[in-house]
Amino acid sequence: MGIRRVKAFAWGSNFYGQLGNGTNTDSNTPVRVMELKNTAAIASGLLHSLALLIDGTVRSWGYNNFGQLGDGTNINRNTPVSISGITNVIAIAAGGYHSLALLADGTVRAWGDNLSGQLGDGTNIRRNTPVPVNGLTDVIAIAAGDSHSLALLSDGTVHAWGNNVFGQLGDGTNISRNTPVSVSGLTNVAAVASGEIHSLALLTDGTVRAWGSNGSGQLGDGTNIERNIPVQVIELTKVISIAGGGFHNLAILANGTIRAWGQNAFGQLGDGTTTSRNTPVPVNGLADVTAISGGLIHSLALLSNRTIKAWGSNFTGQLGDGTNIDRNTPVPVSGLTDGFAVAAGGFHSLALKMK
Repeated sequence: MGIRRVKAFAWGSNFYGQLGNGTNTDSNTPVRVMELKNTAAIASGLLHSLALLIDGTVRSWGYNNFGQLGDGTNINRNTPVSISGITNVIAIAAGGYHSLALLADGTVRAWGDNLSGQLGDGTNIRRNTPVPVNGLTDVIAIAAGDSHSLALLSDGTVHAWGNNVFGQLGDGTNISRNTPVSVSGLTNVAAVASGEIHSLALLTDGTVRAWGSNGSGQLGDGTNIERNIPVQVIELTKVISIAGGGFHNLAILANGTIRAWGQNAFGQLGDGTTTSRNTPVPVNGLADVTAISGGLIHSLALLSNRTIKAWGSNFTGQLGDGTNIDRNTPVPVSGLTDGFAVAAGGFHSLALKMK
């Protein structure tokens, strides 16, 4: 009953209509996404947004030059449109210029840019409607990076496809793939997440593995060495949730606090500095966190009291605090209470809120 009373809000950059409020005007406070009802989940790409409805269909809005809205066109939209030909969707993910949907039967659909094979359909042909990802069944979770994709299978293994220049597919090579390959040596995985050009996995024992680009320390292994197979994020245990940003990451610990690592030029680690970190550091002043999301250069957290905090870059208002001032510690998103989901995009943010 509660889900039916949900409203979606967005803030930050709106040049391509990614706030979904019928305008192309940036907003540094949350605005209502138009024409969305019965929303169950949200996802945010670099310049586009997705919403999963409780009836298993998906809506999209924002930038569409690569067909990432999946409506059969390449027309940008500043209000949500229906994605063609998919139903029974149970999870969504938005990448740089592509999108993913997990169906109830354990298969995956993909659409948008496919230059690096990130749609996983065996081609490099761009698609403006969903196509099946080849050979994947028994999928229970998905994640999308800038131009690569991840799927967690029910047996606790991970498959990846798309761009692999930085080793972000984790198969021990740097060869891009247009069909899924197994991530090397990963078992007992509970969740997956993706940054721009790196990948993450949360294991059932509460530790985290990372692979791919590491120029900003986003693999958290104490080095800045690129890895094409998973390595353990050091000094990190009792993790219950992970999120990948552009070149940084977030993790919720069992005690409700957050750790962050990687790029920090805009304060997106929230530790009160702008120093990048190649091992996890605490995010200042946050406790009782229930959900996290990493944008390109900003971060979001949902607290147990259903308020939302944000930190990092704010030049398009993506922190939602009514200013355009960067923050290296968390600040409240203006006027949002009763939140229950957050999603951080390239330069914009989304939240679901109970009425």
